[in-house]
Amino acid sequence: MDAVKERLADFSLEAHDLYLSQSVDHVDGPPDPLHFYRHWIGPNKPCIIRNAFSHWAALSRWTPAYLREKVGSKVISVAVTPNGYADAVRDDRFVMPEERRMTFSAVLDVLEGKVKQRGVFYVQKQCSNLLDELPELTDDVEVHIPWMSTALGKLPDAVNFWLGEADAITSLHKDHYENIYCVISGQKNFILLPPTDRPFIPYGRYQPAVYRQQDNGDFEVVDQRDSDKVPWIPLDPLNPDLERYPMYRRARPLRCSVKAGEMLYLPSLWFHHVQQSHGCMAVNFWYDMDFDIKYNYFQLLDVLSDLTDPP
Repeated sequence: MDAVKERLADFSLEAHDLYLSQSVDHVDGPPDPLHFYRHWIGPNKPCIIRNAFSHWAALSRWTPAYLREKVGSKVISVAVTPNGYADAVRDDRFVMPEERRMTFSAVLDVLEGKVKQRGVFYVQKQCSNLLDELPELTDDVEVHIPWMSTALGKLPDAVNFWLGEADAITSLHKDHYENIYCVISGQKNFILLPPTDRPFIPYGRYQPAVYRQQDNGDFEVVDQRDSDKVPWIPLDPLNPDLERYPMYRRARPLRCSVKAGEMLYLPSLWFHHVQQSHGCMAVNFWYDMDFDIKYNYFQLLDVLSDLTDPP
């Protein structure tokens, strides 16, 4: 098994040398679908695309005043945590946020400091919440990315709206979707690692739990005892514990910032960690490509890495 582990590590380093860049490349304007598939989707490489949705009204309209008038009374799902980390490992638990129902105006009150509340608030529900909870805003954007839909031969499976505080952090993880992430206002800061770096990224299995705010304002962690353990990454790339996870020294993370008016193409199965500026708003599009050859290939790499992970 040690030989398999070392060969996987060599494979990762070879991938970096052969086709992965030292930084995230930039593309200007909406790309040709076939060209984009050949040069980015097929090779599974991320890029930042500029000037591709400058026609969206959201870029100029989505001010707090406009949103209060348009959707202020709408009740939406909001993730609330004591520390900004939703869906993350804490000690020996995988802890999910308290899901709270609030009006959009109440969320803006917290973000603008008009109402003081304990906890960190993040609109991050990922089951196509833009279409399901805030359909009134869809006239200001597009409900799919035309050239991406053409390249993949399908419409997105989910369109999500994101809004949160600067302390809201997305822990390191991966998704099986092809992801187009459009920043409307503010800035998102990503740490990215390719699927081929999986041998260097630790996984564990954790008892699932949720945060729950008590009457005194403190948060408690409540186990979900009837749920199976969750595989998740315990490492924080902002402050990696290299004594505990020495293999991570061999990983080669990429860092990039996506500003208002820019979109990030995040290929399926790329590991990503996300921070944001306060009040940052974004819309992303998930395209489910389970049948894709590259997906099956990287899943095999994942399985082999699981076999070589420490118990």
